[in-house]
Amino acid sequence: MTFRQRAAIIGTGSYLPERVLSNADFEKFLDTSDEWITTRTGIKERRIAADDESTVDLAAHAARAAIENAGIQPSDLDLIICASFTPEMPLPSTACLVQQRLGAAGCGAFDLAAACSGFVYGLSIAAQFIQTGVYRTVLVIGAETMSRFTDYQDRGSSILFGDGAGAVVLQATDQADRGIRYTKMAADGDGWELLFIPAGGSKRPASRETVEKREHYIQLRGREIYKFAVQKMQFLIQDALENCGLTADQIAMIVPHQVNQRIIDSACEHVGFPSDKVYVNIDRTGNTSAASIPIALDEAMRNGKIRRGDTILMVAFGAGLTWASALITI
Repeated sequence: MTFRQRAAIIGTGSYLPERVLSNADFEKFLDTSDEWITTRTGIKERRIAADDESTVDLAAHAARAAIENAGIQPSDLDLIICASFTPEMPLPSTACLVQQRLGAAGCGAFDLAAACSGFVYGLSIAAQFIQTGVYRTVLVIGAETMSRFTDYQDRGSSILFGDGAGAVVLQATDQADRGIRYTKMAADGDGWELLFIPAGGSKRPASRETVEKREHYIQLRGREIYKFAVQKMQFLIQDALENCGLTADQIAMIVPHQVNQRIIDSACEHVGFPSDKVYVNIDRTGNTSAASIPIALDEAMRNGKIRRGDTILMVAFGAGLTWASALITI
């Protein structure tokens, strides 16, 4: 979908917990090594929330940073969207609890569940509210405490995930050369069994049996997810360029979901996109699901890799199965 009245990113923020879980730490309790993990994923370390930290804590830190960076007040917000599959609790929404922390009472607030694609889904929804004139200023957050749902007895999956949060403030702009230019959201529910958490919902409520069977942790089929992610990343890049009439030379940076270094490299190689124009921080953060793109975006903005006037492309893919993109001129 293309937009006439655009939503511009006016502020970014992120937060990573202090605790670092390195590959060497995994060697102490799993049959693995730094070399094995790095070769297969590109990950060297990831951040883990403290015992007294939760998704709301991470989200509120990132949100405050984005609001400060935007130069606005929490009272200026019209809407808060929080993308997460690791919510504070089933009820109420994490977004409402973040609203309380920020002191932004009165604005709309809701959660969005699209797994690793969640933040980009949130951007697309926020842009439409702004495009139609319903809202002027929207806060979009991606926040995850993946460590609470990671099975640290599973050698294949536990090494992948980290905790963190990122956020952006979107605001209506009449500048024709700025803002969200194109978004895409898609899903294929037939692939739900490739990446899921079996228990904890209405189908299999928590019980002694579900706990003993470790069904409250993430389960994934690595090979199938790898193929899916490579294919969809290629598709999303080509789709955005074609629909916006752009070439790779006109894109300053791709900010992909930080899923796996090999997946990112393979997809970019297939579409001929140069690796030096792909922002990657997975080596230091691991896969933080919906938080990964806003964390990477904030980092790239702060270190000058992305500047005002740059056109960037965000691409994401995750459980559901879901995939999404957003082409934005900063």
